[in-house]
Amino acid sequence: CLGSGLSREPRSRAVEQVHLRCTEGSLEWMYPARALRVVLEPNLSSAQHTTVCIKPASDFQGANIYVERAGQLHLVLSEAEGARPHHVSCFSAHRPQRVALFLQASPQRDISRRTASFQYELLSNQSAAGPDFKKMGLVEAICRPCDNVELLMAICSSDFVVKGSIRNVSHDSENHMSRVDVSVQKVYRQKNRIFQQDEGSGEWRGPIRTLLQCKVKKGGGDFLFTGNEHFGEAWLGCAPRFKDFLFVYWAARERGANPCEFELN
Repeated sequence: CLGSGLSREPRSRAVEQVHLRCTEGSLEWMYPARALRVVLEPNLSSAQHTTVCIKPASDFQGANIYVERAGQLHLVLSEAEGARPHHVSCFSAHRPQRVALFLQASPQRDISRRTASFQYELLSNQSAAGPDFKKMGLVEAICRPCDNVELLMAICSSDFVVKGSIRNVSHDSENHMSRVDVSVQKVYRQKNRIFQQDEGSGEWRGPIRTLLQCKVKKGGGDFLFTGNEHFGEAWLGCAPRFKDFLFVYWAARERGANPCEFELN
């Protein structure tokens, strides 16, 4: 959604309202003026989406973002917080099929260009968000080894599934995140082009993020990395050693217990 505060009547005090129907998307409000009400109304058959996450653009300026609850406004993202890289704010949705955000423009004396731009995602079954707001990298992360059932489901439903090894692990304490740089041997699936081939070396590489609290360390050997993409970044889900994955998958296949066929060759 793209809009501008300059399109309004200068003396109008009415609050402009927009409706967004997708479970993920973006909004760009140029020259923020007065206020904008954004209603997230995804076309869902069930109320399974329980958490809303907002990631401001790196040049977010000119407004504060609130969520409406029981007729009151609760601050989700301030203009000062919007300038932080990788900053994501998540909160639980009391009414998953209709979430109202309120963008209030900051006072300014001149007409210099400012843009309040952000991406949003509605996530399902994210009980970790709780009733309050979370200022963290992302509410979704698995910090424990997956059991066999979770692993078999992960290879069927994840946004990315790749075989590879860990090149490096770096930690960002300010944003509570760790970054795992992966050398990729085989891309079985990826939603977008996060894992790409280096033009110089010809090696496939890609970064995967997880929460700092998971305490990821560099380890040798081959792994099967799975997970989901959020705001254009890969987030780690199940990541067993590849030989352990093979044992689990073939045992399940012999029993007819694998939830999907996974092409290994």
